[in-house]
Amino acid sequence: MLSRPTSRFPRCTSKVILQLTFARAPTFPHSAYLKRPAVPGQKQASPHRRYFSTGESRGMALFERLIRFEDENGQIHWGDFGNEELGREVEGKSVEILSGSVEDGLKKTDREGKIKKLLSPLPHTPIVMCVGLNYKQHAEEGNLPIPTFPTIFTKPPTALSGPNATISVHPDCQSQLDYEGELTIVIGKTGKNIKAADYVDYVLGYTVGNDVSARNFQIPASVSGGQFGYAKSFDGFAPIGPCIASQKAIKGDPNKVRYWTKVNGEKRQETGTDDMIWSVGQIIEHLSRGTTLLAGTCIMTGTPSGVGVFMEPKGFVKDGDEVEIYVEGIGSLINRIKFE
Repeated sequence: MLSRPTSRFPRCTSKVILQLTFARAPTFPHSAYLKRPAVPGQKQASPHRRYFSTGESRGMALFERLIRFEDENGQIHWGDFGNEELGREVEGKSVEILSGSVEDGLKKTDREGKIKKLLSPLPHTPIVMCVGLNYKQHAEEGNLPIPTFPTIFTKPPTALSGPNATISVHPDCQSQLDYEGELTIVIGKTGKNIKAADYVDYVLGYTVGNDVSARNFQIPASVSGGQFGYAKSFDGFAPIGPCIASQKAIKGDPNKVRYWTKVNGEKRQETGTDDMIWSVGQIIEHLSRGTTLLAGTCIMTGTPSGVGVFMEPKGFVKDGDEVEIYVEGIGSLINRIKFE
């Protein structure tokens, strides 16, 4: 059972770098998103995976910063961006191509490709799970009490989008549109009842996320019933990227990274994940309690202080605004807002 926020679980910084291997798995009802079209004359792979595989043995990370990109010929590849954080200028850069896929296993090649367009580091997800009110300073700025357990809500797979994607916003969501920069976990191995001390065994890597929020559907409770999900679940409201960073890339401890959020170049949020109320391990333990946590799940771990709704005057984003979220060791997720 999770302790109250004042008593944290010990953090596991001595674990070896995560490495996942492919395996067959029993059928899980919600894993159909991994199904692929049948190819004539070719045996159809099982759509039910327990692992997202990196293709090497445990303890040896195949990638440092995993990306998906379109090359100059319109072909889509997986690649390893290596030891460099991803910034604005990635187009035209050459990267090592990885063959295969995250579902079936990735392998190193001797080929390189030039990035024409950076894509979402995951082509799909079974679900985006989100933690609300997970930063002390954020709770303080909103004068909100800290709950006994993490506040959880979800976004559907259709909310997923990627770096440099334009977020199209329905007219009914435009009046109080907000940003929330978040460190995001990508689950690499399906699990249940995972202990906080073992979290590293189930994590493929980390990325940057923006929990885009239509506050007019979230606040006040008379409108939302105190529920967060609807206000945050519109198409494109879960951009992630620009890569999936390994444990090595974030220097071994996701609970000790710095990040910030800018709107049109103005810094709005800046924090360290050491301000989180529940650590990465505690979050994974809580979400997997009695519940199967599927490989490919994205977990947005909460946002720090500095969101637009608590600014005076309000700092809501408008048509044409650019939101950039930078996480140390990963790089920048940049998206532009477009009102329909």
